[in-house]
Amino acid sequence: MKIAIFPGSFDPFTVGHYDIVMRGLQLFDEIIIGIGRNVNKQGYFPIEKRIEAIQSAFADEPRVKVMFYEGLTTDFAQAQSATCILRGVRSVQDFEYERNIAEANKQLCGIETVLLYTRLEYAHISSSLVRELHSYNKDITPYLP
Repeated sequence: MKIAIFPGSFDPFTVGHYDIVMRGLQLFDEIIIGIGRNVNKQGYFPIEKRIEAIQSAFADEPRVKVMFYEGLTTDFAQAQSATCILRGVRSVQDFEYERNIAEANKQLCGIETVLLYTRLEYAHISSSLVRELHSYNKDITPYLP
């Protein structure tokens, strides 16, 4: 069984990450969206709200699971018997960074990383953009999965 971990960078509030998971399901039997817990870093949206949004977005897809983890993504991936780590890329700059992360993951635990580009129509939609619009009480529904 081919299992991919999509680590804590997943933002349920942007369609780009949703799209990557859905396309990842063409490659993998199961995708586990791993939400990293860090007591020193809460993030813009509380973990509970993130989990609720992810579960709602993938309510009709039983091959997508959501789990909490602490520590290294590579340790979590190994504990879940993942065959790879799935990461999203929006730009060439993202690709350079993600390629370096992929190499580190391979060295740390031997797990491959699959990089999927966000489709062009979603590439401009970042978590920062959605947070900015939300903070000004603007309509963010066009950016939601």
